[in-house]
Amino acid sequence: MSTLVAELELDLEVFTGPFDLLLTLILREEVDLLEVELADVVLSYIDILEARGELDLEVATEFLVLIAALLELKSRLMLPREEEELLDVEPDVALEELLARMLEAKRYRGAAIHLIEKLRGEDGVRFRSAPLPKHLQVTELVDQEGVYRPARLGRAIGSLLAMPPQVNIRHLTIPRVTVADRLAHLRRMLGRGRGRTTFEETVKGADRVTVCVTLFALLELYKQGEATWSQDEPFGEIEIRAGAAGAAASPSAAAVA
Repeated sequence: MSTLVAELELDLEVFTGPFDLLLTLILREEVDLLEVELADVVLSYIDILEARGELDLEVATEFLVLIAALLELKSRLMLPREEEELLDVEPDVALEELLARMLEAKRYRGAAIHLIEKLRGEDGVRFRSAPLPKHLQVTELVDQEGVYRPARLGRAIGSLLAMPPQVNIRHLTIPRVTVADRLAHLRRMLGRGRGRTTFEETVKGADRVTVCVTLFALLELYKQGEATWSQDEPFGEIEIRAGAAGAAASPSAAAVA
């Protein structure tokens, strides 16, 4: 135990003397831990630190480990579980547990010191905030040409200024037919065929866009009840027949045709 912790004088209701003696009496069960006010121990230690005007991290860490262990032991004594018996720790076992915790805290403290030393040793490879020396601020054209070739740089910039080739959009088809036109065409075909026709006949010689618009027009006729269709087999011929509304309007459609 460190000198500062060992020299800590306590004046409690159940004990008066150095802290190491109190710890020894607690481990030997000669002083009841339940009667010891650990908060007074912490306050006494804080008073000593204020009087000294300095903080030793190593000593403070050891003191925190000891107080934490005593708090854990006291909490187990005060709040025992129903299924567990009261804590019965031999002094030697308790002393070994405290020693193990102090050694573990020492390992963490050593790791922290190691990291601090590594950080201090890497000052030279961290970001440089100071300005460049004067001899590095002056560059020669020969040095620049060794890395950057002016002709290559000029070609790269020139390619950015050149107009890109025109995009060929000949493969895009502009719709030149409307759904209304195909509706009229379907009505004419149904009128000529006396209420019957096929989808192949309605789109014979048409392009793909016209075929799609004709399909939309056929769906509109079905929605209005003017036409129905059937297909006997997959990918077979689609037969279109006039619906109830289409049959009523067939005389006028034939007249238009």
